[in-house]
Formats: sequence, structure tokens, C-alpha cells
Amino acid sequence: MFHLYILGAFFASVLGFFLHYALRDKERKDNCHRHHRADGLVTSSSEIGQCRQDDGFGTDIIIVGAGVAGSALAHTLGKDGRRVHVIERDLTEPDRIVGELLQPGGYLKLIELGLEDCVEEIDAQRVLGYALFKDGKNTRLSYPLEKFHSDVAGRSFHNGRFIQRMREKAASLSNVRMEQGTVTSLLEENGTIKGVQYKTKAGQELKAYAPLTIVCDGCFSNLRRSLCNPKVDVPSCFVGLVLENCQLPFANHGHVILADPSPILCYPISSTEVRCLVDVPGQKLPSIANGEMANYLKTRVAPQLPPQLYDAFISAIDQGKIRTMPNRSMPADPYPTPGALLMGDAFNMRHPLTGGGMTVALSDIVVLRDLLKPLSNLNDAVSLSKYLESFYTLRKVSRIYMLLVCCDIVTEEGVKLFFLGL
Repeated sequence: MFHLYILGAFFASVLGFFLHYALRDKERKDNCHRHHRADGLVTSSSEIGQCRQDDGFGTDIIIVGAGVAGSALAHTLGKDGRRVHVIERDLTEPDRIVGELLQPGGYLKLIELGLEDCVEEIDAQRVLGYALFKDGKNTRLSYPLEKFHSDVAGRSFHNGRFIQRMREKAASLSNVRMEQGTVTSLLEENGTIKGVQYKTKAGQELKAYAPLTIVCDGCFSNLRRSLCNPKVDVPSCFVGLVLENCQLPFANHGHVILADPSPILCYPISSTEVRCLVDVPGQKLPSIANGEMANYLKTRVAPQLPPQLYDAFISAIDQGKIRTMPNRSMPADPYPTPGALLMGDAFNMRHPLTGGGMTVALSDIVVLRDLLKPLSNLNDAVSLSKYLESFYTLRKVSRIYMLLVCCDIVTEEGVKLFFLGL
């Protein structure tokens, strides 16, 4: 009876969401157009003239950004025969302190996209669950992987190595063009995004055109506010260090220390290195330059770590390799915009402590790939616009679908039958 109650509530919420989405559609489009004119990031049709192909490459899709989302998307759409032009600000190997732990669900999406070999040959580590620490006590929580192939698990790695592997795989396709450049604005004509204006590595100002532009240039995207509600909250910052010559208390597990005043996260990123991320509340951090940060880490944080990590943590501080990054919370509140789409951290970001960002991005790519497959010609602007508007709905429905099936609340066949009947 309880399962039926949950199922009924789920169906009602989905139907309510569809109705709510339809009622807000016109209002959002109007807001979108007004916003474009106000923010200065979208060039009007009077400035760009007639839409044209950019260089004979015959681009179907422009992708802004070649991080995890952009690179995986380029390879996926390229495999489907789309002509893809990727514009990335910096094609050298990234050096970031987040985007290093992929949950098992994300690994399953890598397999579905044919990208699972991108975690090979980068010294990636298998992750089998989490260990929790609080007040001198600890417990281990393993992923429920019994129903899956033995290879299925989480993976942790150097973010830059993972991204470079995916960039190489995408660039190996003859119909994917990877270019280093900085996109400065979206090009708009009569309320529809027709492409982008960008500056090449050599400093040349160019315009590129395609029926579909997908913005996935990360959480610091300057284009995001043209396509969605720009509200951003920064509740805390991560302070990152790499610990060497130490062993985690639980091998092949992420470690969450429920410390005071906020959590500490540790996980392996290679066979010899452990990433440590200290969550520091608020936006104002102790100064690294004058030694305040080192003192804070040694006196406030280090005593709360498991003993096995203490010496390596102090050593990392003394080496001075302290990195910081704001933890941004950005709601997924898009303005449905003809010719353009948001994906990845540019679209929606939750606190990195959840470790779900890459999994969400890869899941969204699967949704978009399947959504676009029936459209052989993306130049059919009316059809493309309808498909793009449905993406923002389908990505949410797919999350609920996966959750219900994974929790054994309903069967996969039952949920499929329901959606086929909509």
C-alpha cells in the first residue's frame, strides 16, 4: 500500500509539473527575450546580418566548453553523425581540485556513451563506497553494486587527465572540430540563437553559426545569464590539498569527516595521492598569503582528521600547495531559448561534496542524445525548438525514473508503460 501511495504521488507530481511547465512557457519566453536585450551578452540581428555557415564545415552544433560535459557531448553527438564545432578557452590539461570522483551511476553512463575507456591509463582508482567519521567513531557505507558487473564502481582520478582523454576521443572523429578560443557572446536573430562570436587563440574575432548552440563552459560561465535565471549562491569554499605517502583508513573509499564547523572530504586520485578538501563556511577565507590559512588548517582542521592522514596533511600545508575554489549553488531555472541549450555546471550545480555533478552531466547527455536522434535535420527550426524545450522537462523526469527503479519502488517496465501512455 505504501508503495502504491508513493507511485500515485509520483505520477501526480509529474503531471503537475507538465501542466506547470506549459503555463509558464510563454512567460519564460518573454522574459528570455527581454533579458537578452538587457544583459549585453547577446548580439542582435541588426549587428550580425544574415545567418550563414561559418566556413564550409557545415556545422550542426556549436559546443561552448570542452570540460567533462562538453567533451563527452561532442563525442556523443559526433558518433551520431552530427557535425560539431567545439570552442574551448584553454585546451591544455586542466588543473582543478573538483570533478575528481565519479559515482557508479556516472560510470554506467560512461559505458552507455562508449566512453568508459577514458578512465583507463590515467591511474584512476576504483571507489566502492564511503566511510564516515565523527567524534572518534567511524562506519563504512558500500555502494549496492551486487546486481552489476564486477567492473561497475565509482572512479576517482586527476580531473585534467580524465578531460584530456575525452577531448582526444572526441577530436578523433572527423566530424568534430576542436578549437581553442574564447566565446564572447551569443548571436541572436529574431529571438533565436544562431551561433556565437569568439576570439581565437591568435586574437582574431570570428563568428560561428549553427542551428544549435550548447553552452557548457562551467560554473564561471559568462553566457549563463543569457539563458537562465542567473541567481548564484556561494555558501562555502573548498580548500584543497594533495596528500602523499599515506594510506586511507578504508581502501577504495571516499572519506567524509563530519568535523567542526563543516565537513572534510578525502579520496584517492591516483595510486600514490589522496585529495583532501576542507569545506570552509562563508565567502571570506583566511588569507593564504599571510599564513592565516596554514594556521587555520593546522590548528582547527588537522586535529579532527583520522590519525593515518595527520602527518601527510601537515606536510602538504608546509609545502604551500594550498588551492581554493568557491562552492557555488546554482538553481536549474532556464529560459527556454530557440537555438540554444545549457548543460553541465553552466546550467545547474549542487555542492561538490555530493560528488554528483559529473553523473548529472553525463545523464543529461544521454537524454539529449536520445531526444535529438529523430531529428535528421537540425535546420528545421520549429521542430528543433519543440525538442529543446522538452529537454529541461525530460532531464528531471529521468532522475525520478532512475531513483524509483533503483529503490525497487516500481519496476522498470511499469515506469516505461506509464510514460508511454502520457
